[in-house]
Amino acid sequence: MAVYRVTARFKEDTAAELRRRLDDGSIAAQKPDGQEIVDSLDRAVIADSGEVRWSETCYCSPPLAHERATVLDHYFADIATEAIDACERYDGEPFIQYLNMLVRDGGTGSADTA
Repeated sequence: MAVYRVTARFKEDTAAELRRRLDDGSIAAQKPDGQEIVDSLDRAVIADSGEVRWSETCYCSPPLAHERATVLDHYFADIATEAIDACERYDGEPFIQYLNMLVRDGGTGSADTA
């Protein structure tokens, strides 16, 4: 097991789909890592730069291989990982709050994530 600091750019045009999949439990139900993906997104923040940051526990090599193949690469771009000692909290707007704002506003956010 390893813990990683993850940074990425959210693909805003996927906001409604990601919100739906979080709400219907399909991501959480994914084995073996679905609940950790959900928990990680709950810890995630979006910085003023538009970069999303979170920490995630992973058991695969390379880091987040299964998570990326099944969920993350569909919703995020420019994903980078760095091994860390334990889960961390980061400064910024909670990602879930940002996601909800995007869905409420029809997929257009106020943050510059280009």
